[in-house]
Amino acid sequence: MTSTASSTDTRQSLAAQDRQPAWQQRLRRFGYAPPPDAAAPAADGDVRTRLVPPFSEPDPRTWAVLGLRPGLADRVRRWSGWGGPLLVTLFAGVIRFWNLGSPKAVIFDETYYAKDAWALVHNGYEANWAKNANDLILRHDGHVAIPTDPAYVVHPPVGKYVIGLGELLFGFNPFGWRFMTALLGTLAVLLLCRIGRRLFRSTFLGCLAGALMAVDGLAFVMARTSLLDGVLMFFVLAAFGCLVLDRDRTRGLLAAALPADPDGRVRPDPYIAETTRLGPRPWRWAAGLMLGLAIGTKWNGLYIMVAFCVMTVLWDVGTRRVAGAERPYRAVLRRDTGLAFLATVPVALVTYMLSWLGWILSPDNGKGGYFRDWANGAGRGEGWTWLPEWARSLWHYEHEVYQFHVNLHSPHPYQSNPWSWLVLGRPVSYFYESPAPGRDGCPADASEKCAREVLAIGTPVLWWAACLAILYVLWRWLFRRDWRAGAIACAIAAGYLPWFLYQDRTIFLFYAVVFLPFLCLAVAMMIGGILGPPGSSERRRVVGAAGAGALVLLIAWNFIYFWPLFTGDAIRIEEWRSRMWLDTWI
Repeated sequence: MTSTASSTDTRQSLAAQDRQPAWQQRLRRFGYAPPPDAAAPAADGDVRTRLVPPFSEPDPRTWAVLGLRPGLADRVRRWSGWGGPLLVTLFAGVIRFWNLGSPKAVIFDETYYAKDAWALVHNGYEANWAKNANDLILRHDGHVAIPTDPAYVVHPPVGKYVIGLGELLFGFNPFGWRFMTALLGTLAVLLLCRIGRRLFRSTFLGCLAGALMAVDGLAFVMARTSLLDGVLMFFVLAAFGCLVLDRDRTRGLLAAALPADPDGRVRPDPYIAETTRLGPRPWRWAAGLMLGLAIGTKWNGLYIMVAFCVMTVLWDVGTRRVAGAERPYRAVLRRDTGLAFLATVPVALVTYMLSWLGWILSPDNGKGGYFRDWANGAGRGEGWTWLPEWARSLWHYEHEVYQFHVNLHSPHPYQSNPWSWLVLGRPVSYFYESPAPGRDGCPADASEKCAREVLAIGTPVLWWAACLAILYVLWRWLFRRDWRAGAIACAIAAGYLPWFLYQDRTIFLFYAVVFLPFLCLAVAMMIGGILGPPGSSERRRVVGAAGAGALVLLIAWNFIYFWPLFTGDAIRIEEWRSRMWLDTWI
């Protein structure tokens, strides 16, 4: 029988921090925190607070400064969890829907998606339009004949169905084809507020993340343009939110299953932590649905699904470790991984296949969708002939689309390398006109023609701050072992890093809108760090609040300053030049 007194391990007499390996001790000077001992109780002796941390409460001094009585302050606190996000969302919605039909033009890739969506919701497949179709659509307010000749398109149909829903509601016009992207862009702000609140356990930081997205130029422009990337961003963010909810729910279930001591404090239990099944986990199934819709909008949703699946499995490992599991990886492999796979990959695959239902049900005699007749025509007898003809034709279509994407090298004046995205190296001009003085909003006393532009560019100060915020969350994740920072970093990497595999391909800055919400979360987390941790001195709080407030005000001013470039308002040419901060923006 071995006792502490007779043990040869002299480290038992040392402080816990001195028993760490030498490399960990050296990293402590940079803020490194070792992984917590699974069996160690939380600071208050209750492992429940580690599994499901409580939401932070506002400092009572805040209510005193605002002059709120205790009863009213309590009601504000209880309603702020939804009231704050809804107020931020209302602001985002007002500015996104304001004058949504302007410019009254088919701008940038709206020339593809607006028309594809209109044909898709009527025919079940995209159609070839005449070269002068844009002029006819604008001249006749969308009252034009829909062609039936199928078109070769290279993106799945979900995003176009979403755009088409707005067109069915409000007509085949600029407002109609931008309505749904504006709606999803607004709802994304609400999602981000609520996700940030749950991540940080702070209503203030959650609302701050949403407010940052509300005043980001790229998010704003993409919400007012009928492109697919804004739709993709919404589904990715919704999937992330579902997984965060699933994490909280399952940790709560496991905390409820753990035993409590006579004082009511929950303690770790290896047997319960390793054997408890966590049930069907509906939020994970919802995440699978959202990921399927994301992939059905653009294929790069596949990378995001893989990253999110790995992330949520690691969350499960952490959950069981905190609950006391001695072999958390084995426990997750036996109890969670199978259901996790079923709730994501098959659900996403079925959702993707169902999105093609209109194409599948179209005629296979040459009068249906593009390549719909391939299996009983040019591809007769090829490939897996035991599959239904529609499945073989769809597989052939997908293969051709893949070849198109990987071999897309056509030069474009606004293409950019992903290395330059975070610093906004090469934004995309969606629309540009030079109205003469006295016309289309150009002041009559202007000395020369004005500029009207819709420029897909993020709010510069926000994005440049996000570069520092990414470093901050990486430090928080690697050195402080903060799972929230790891989640944010994972989502940014999933939306950003895959593009480095295609640096020779024709790609654009606006693809970055997919991971933009997570940049806003990173900045909000950094601002939380600037404000100071709980228990900071009043002086520390005042200095932190001054610095954080200055940054937020600077971002808001920057959005207002660039407002004409986001909305296509006419401004004097010298004012336009003053906003071209980098030569590559022209």
